Amino acid sequence: MTGYRDRERLAELWSAEVDLFRAARPESEKLWRAATRHLPDGVPMLWMAKWPGPWPVYVRSALGAHFTDVDGIDHVDLCLGDTGAMCGHAPAASVRAISEQLAKGSTFMLPTEDAAVAAELLTERFGVPSWQFTLSATDANRSLIRYARQVTGRRKILVHDYCYHGSVDEAFATLDDTGAVVERRGNIGAPVPPSETTMVVPFNDVAALEAALSTGEVAAMLIEPALTNIGIVLPDDGYHDAVRELCTRFGVILIIDETHTISAGPGGMTTTWGLSPDAVVVGKSIGGGIPAGAFGMSAELAERARRSLELEDIDVGGVGGTLAGNALSLAGVRATLSEVLTADAFVGMTARATEWTAGVQAVLDEFAVPWQVTQLGARAEYSFRATPPRDGAEAAAADDFELQQYLHLHALNRGILITPFHNMALMCPVTTTADVERHSLAFREAVSSLYA
Repeated sequence: MTGYRDRERLAELWSAEVDLFRAARPESEKLWRAATRHLPDGVPMLWMAKWPGPWPVYVRSALGAHFTDVDGIDHVDLCLGDTGAMCGHAPAASVRAISEQLAKGSTFMLPTEDAAVAAELLTERFGVPSWQFTLSATDANRSLIRYARQVTGRRKILVHDYCYHGSVDEAFATLDDTGAVVERRGNIGAPVPPSETTMVVPFNDVAALEAALSTGEVAAMLIEPALTNIGIVLPDDGYHDAVRELCTRFGVILIIDETHTISAGPGGMTTTWGLSPDAVVVGKSIGGGIPAGAFGMSAELAERARRSLELEDIDVGGVGGTLAGNALSLAGVRATLSEVLTADAFVGMTARATEWTAGVQAVLDEFAVPWQVTQLGARAEYSFRATPPRDGAEAAAADDFELQQYLHLHALNRGILITPFHNMALMCPVTTTADVERHSLAFREAVSSLYA
């Protein structure tokens, strides 16, 4: 646990921050109250109600690493759409390409030149040569799971405990205290018990991984190369070598979901760490702010998948959608990969994340706070434990929702946005040292209010 035990003080601090929020954001309140007539909790998706404070902040405009809300408050955006705006808000090259394509038509159910160029750019980054495009990383993961089952004839998918892969049903599984596969807390309307579709192993546990794969039931192992949605959990030395060897030995397709871990570099952890997956998934960031996802396959997997499909039935087999691979998304992907999220951009993004990490660590050291901070390229995150977690269960055990909400609201009241789901900060190509320093100062004030 966090070691922070003065819950009465935390409640008082929270109440004071709520009062500050209410006083500063009357226009957001007006829009929210009007929205509640037709939107549950006044938001277009219920998870948006998780933002700290009595109502959500309404955005008026955004550019680069900043946005302005309807009350005229400028914010440093360190959430960046939980990676969806990793390229920054309204990047000029992406906006230009998207606008030009929108004026020419957005969707045709036919390819454009941008599709092949985007696939070539992804091949150069991730090393797998055969690509398909979707509207989200969730769609890409679902498609690869289907292909894996199709070509292997096996039913089950293996995931890490406390993983996150979008709204993929198979991934909402975790381990209980006895080691049994059960629904992850908060799973909404599961179609079947997850034990029917999924095996789960702790991150960094090679013995458990070998035991699961040796059953011969697993079609694919779907992983983030580092956990990112339960706090950042990095792999042990040699863990990915073991993953690759065991998947090869037991005929299991290895799918690496780089949707968040692309923060490690232009080719995500796959390239930065020299990994060798059978398939790669990317999403969110690659479209320049509009819905886009993609999955890449090795030549062997692509051939096996294509050979297994009948042309007559290829449109009704459960892979793809009418708007998947549309011209507008592909224009955004091409421009974003070639002109915005470049190798040079990642140098600056990673440097800003290093500054952010150092700023957080300095505050933790100053006040002797038993928390830790971990960085993954352009992304960094602190958690309420003294040492970095080795698996998802350790990370989850350190969670403290009330403390997290206070820290997030405190930051928001000082014009700094971090993701509402955990304590993560992400840098975009135009995040500045001054932006990072704003967070460092606010974070020191927040920690001082708790520990001084």
